[in-house]
Amino acid sequence: MKVNTIKRYSNTGRVFRKLFRSKLSLIGIIIVAITIFIAMFAPLISPYDNTEADLFSTFKNPSMKHFMGTDELGRDVLSRIFYGARITIVVGVVAVLIAMIPGVILGLIAGYWRGKADTIISGILDAIWAFPTLILALAISAILGPGLLNILLAIGIVYTPGFARVVRSMVLSVRETEYVQGAKAIGLNDFEIIFKYVLPNISSVIIVQTSLNAAQAIIAEASLSFLGLGIQAPQASWGSMLKTGYQYMSIAPWLSIFPGLCILLVVLGLNFLGDGLRDALDVRIRTD
Repeated sequence: MKVNTIKRYSNTGRVFRKLFRSKLSLIGIIIVAITIFIAMFAPLISPYDNTEADLFSTFKNPSMKHFMGTDELGRDVLSRIFYGARITIVVGVVAVLIAMIPGVILGLIAGYWRGKADTIISGILDAIWAFPTLILALAISAILGPGLLNILLAIGIVYTPGFARVVRSMVLSVRETEYVQGAKAIGLNDFEIIFKYVLPNISSVIIVQTSLNAAQAIIAEASLSFLGLGIQAPQASWGSMLKTGYQYMSIAPWLSIFPGLCILLVVLGLNFLGDGLRDALDVRIRTD
């Protein structure tokens, strides 16, 4: 037991060393950490109330008083960026969890037990997978209506097949390994094998898939909000700020530039982090 514990700790240390040695993954960690910090402490660090309108200060250029200018209602853009980071973090975490939990369960069932369960699950997932992600999310959001909860459900549903396909692919290979066959030979039941041998050996793939899907979920939320089916006023989100700014590009380009840059940076950071995790954990995601 002591040897196994030492080995597990040494492997964890090796992963972190590889992760922090990569410049791109380190940049990704810094970007994600800053975004989380801003989201957590937005009420404390925002210079103004993000919903307070000031009709005497509309379309103010970026200045020392308003670092990112003001919008069409005189609201401080920087403060709205800070509060919009909260929506970004919620989407990146909650929507991906909504996709991951059923996706992992369905992938385990389809990959481990196979047979009719695999045929039914794969058929349903392939039917969902056949639709373009954004179009399907748009259709679900149109049915459910605008709002944060409905956006989370829509994004979670459309990304569930991705998790299920990856998990199924990995389980199909892991279930044929010698240690799983040995566990069956000594009389362990299926659930014991799954939790003791299968899940621990595919956890690295799930972690990488989660980080990459978080970036895609953020883009999906921004797209839906831009189309008017996401976060509604006066609540701030980077996608809805892009939509508003698009109408005033000729007179106030900063209304679109700053939220657009924030989305770009966070998505790049998550992709850098995902690539770093994939290299550090030495996994190759297969979706065939």
